[in-house]
Amino acid sequence: MAKRVRAVLTLQLEGGKASPAPPVGPALGQHGVSIMDFVKSYNERTANKAGEIAPAQITIFEDRSFSFELKTAPASDLIRRAAGLSKGSAEPRRELAGSITPAQVREIAQTKMPDLNANDIEAAMLMIAGTARSMGVEVKD
Repeated sequence: MAKRVRAVLTLQLEGGKASPAPPVGPALGQHGVSIMDFVKSYNERTANKAGEIAPAQITIFEDRSFSFELKTAPASDLIRRAAGLSKGSAEPRRELAGSITPAQVREIAQTKMPDLNANDIEAAMLMIAGTARSMGVEVKD
């Protein structure tokens, strides 16, 4: 018999560096989950992604057990790294923070493809280009 799901959470944490401090502790503690079990297993599975943001979608069951699935890094994080920026523009429509090439957009789209609801790589590229535009990052030919 399948376990009943109590909650589904998504946490964006740095790979290999999760700790029981906020946001992990309060998010899992309110559902009665063993925080240290999650932190240990998350850090083991993301040890190779140190320095990157590795979102985890956590499914918490009624018996207070859990399972989690790792997702790809957020598009904004991948765009910032590709453009060599620390953050996007404060005023995206007025000020440009940087630029990326169509080849970089394609690479990011291929990385994000498993988590996007796009039918093909071109549609995924349009999504990534839109995220870049909203960050003040220009896609230059």
